[in-house]
Amino acid sequence: MIEARRLHILRAVADHRTVTAAAAALYLTPSAVSQQLAALEQETGHRLVERSARGARLTPAGEILLHHANAVLAQLERAESELAAYGSGEAGTVTVAAFATGIGLVVAPAIGELARTSPGIRVRVRDAEGDASLLMVLDRQVDVAVAVEYRGAPAEDDARLTRLPLYAEPFDAVLPLGHRLADGERVALADLAKDPWIGQSAGNPCHDVTVLACEYAGFEPRLDHTSDDFRAVVALAAADAGVALVPRSALRGTDLAGVVVRPVDGVAPTRRVFAAVRRGSEDHPLIAPVLAALRAAAEPRG
Repeated sequence: MIEARRLHILRAVADHRTVTAAAAALYLTPSAVSQQLAALEQETGHRLVERSARGARLTPAGEILLHHANAVLAQLERAESELAAYGSGEAGTVTVAAFATGIGLVVAPAIGELARTSPGIRVRVRDAEGDASLLMVLDRQVDVAVAVEYRGAPAEDDARLTRLPLYAEPFDAVLPLGHRLADGERVALADLAKDPWIGQSAGNPCHDVTVLACEYAGFEPRLDHTSDDFRAVVALAAADAGVALVPRSALRGTDLAGVVVRPVDGVAPTRRVFAAVRRGSEDHPLIAPVLAALRAAAEPRG
């Protein structure tokens, strides 16, 4: 008999690609993860994981089992949801991981709405970038992720997750006051090909948006400066350190005295934001109201 707990560990190893990273995400020791994987291999009669200096990857047998593990774990989430509904499930805590702007735009308003409509639900918030929050959901560290589309993000039909679109917003060009293009109504990205750029660190979904937008415009941006704090990005632009692309909502409440903000000419780069939960948990009586409140908070921006 295969234990569901070991299937969860197998999926974590597949997601994190090393035993050490999977153990950290699951709050286990690497030796405990290795022991559970060995027991799972004994239960199935197949070698499931291959390890090397570059990490761990699933064998073909491991990939087959992972496909079934996703279905089994989703069904267990549904079972928990139905049992919680049977027991009313009107009170409890839901943990939401979201990036800073998303917290301000949709998570905080959703908490306010839930306080009025579902006072028994307590929401705990954890600040996390979109690429990190999805793994936190899969590792059961949080219940809901508010995340951003990025290169390599799980697809909409990913068997592990259920996704709910929230909103999309354009990126605007942020230029120093004395920039040669500051007087124009719009900015063509191709005209910034030779400028120094201020961007986000690799792995941040906004980094991918900036790089891809510039690639579509025919050049690779020279990222001289990086910061994941958009206030710092704007401050650097104001100091004439370079140009940047910033999500429109992230500019609200930011000191723009030293910069000009212009929409991008043509099809603007866009940040697409969605909520994600473990597949099967979307109907949980605690999680479903949170998703509904997030969607309602996002509607004016959708």
